[in-house]
Amino acid sequence: MHDELQVLGRAVKQTQYRQHRALDSALSAVGTTLAQWDALRAIDRSPGASARELAAATFQSEQAFGTLVGRLAAQGLVERRPGHGRRLQHHLTPDGERMLAAGHGVAGEVLAGCFANLTAAERTTLLELLRRLNEQE
Repeated sequence: MHDELQVLGRAVKQTQYRQHRALDSALSAVGTTLAQWDALRAIDRSPGASARELAAATFQSEQAFGTLVGRLAAQGLVERRPGHGRRLQHHLTPDGERMLAAGHGVAGEVLAGCFANLTAAERTTLLELLRRLNEQE
């Protein structure tokens, strides 16, 4: 059983790695990276969120997210606004919204390919199982 769990863990990691590589490669065609597009998605889901909240949502350290959002702001994709105290609020600019939309189109195509070997029912089952595993946190 010990070996079986290691094989399972590696298979999950391998699937994630392949998906991330495919997304990162395809997103470059619209001028962004997976990390940047993921940050735009997080800001879109939680406009006005702090860097700490967004770092957690994108599975990054606060320092790494701060560097990333600095680049996004320099590209005119994200706007930082003063919040309470020293907190900065993050919002998408119109260019950021366009980049996010372009990324959604690319991601839809890539992810369809990544999961093409599964039926709709199998994808639903996989999602349910992954959600159950993620509830353990």
